[in-house]
Amino acid sequence: MTERADAARNRAAVLTAAEALFQREDLEHVSLARIAQAAGVGKATVMRRFGDLLGLVEALIAPRVAALQDRVRSGEPPLGPGGDAGARLHAYLDALFDFVAENRTLIRALEHYGPHAYYANPASQFWIDELTDRIRAARPSVDAGYLAYAVFTALRADVIDYLRQHRHMATERIRAGVHALADPPDPGPVSTSPDPH
Repeated sequence: MTERADAARNRAAVLTAAEALFQREDLEHVSLARIAQAAGVGKATVMRRFGDLLGLVEALIAPRVAALQDRVRSGEPPLGPGGDAGARLHAYLDALFDFVAENRTLIRALEHYGPHAYYANPASQFWIDELTDRIRAARPSVDAGYLAYAVFTALRADVIDYLRQHRHMATERIRAGVHALADPPDPGPVSTSPDPH
């Protein structure tokens, strides 16, 4: 069924207002009432359309999730299908890292409003399953199922924000750490020279 023009306008106004508030306010200060007021609609309209704040965040992030999923499923390799297993893993890690960096306020909201939402929502399950497959292909000897969750945790927006803001780590240092966690560099040949001590 085609959406009525006024309903479509209201939906767009609510999403625009919500994103603006999430970008500039602490999460504790964002409410359905404030979003409705900023959008020029009633709170009941927001609740009927999105249910709660978690539903609103999911609606905001959904088209961005879909765009990245399309690139993973059918884009050019190494992010899309085909190519070297190691290159595919690293391309995917870069894509996830960039996705978090670009959508950090919405991901922080997702983490805040939904218990276990960071891990349990359908989009996260897609990211984790794909990460598991790519780790398994690049590093067949490791427990890919566990390591995928460990790496995905390292990609949490709150973790990255803490490292940047409170530990003063450069973004590219954090990115390199995520890559090393998923696929540590080869340390090279082990020295066979005698211990000087």
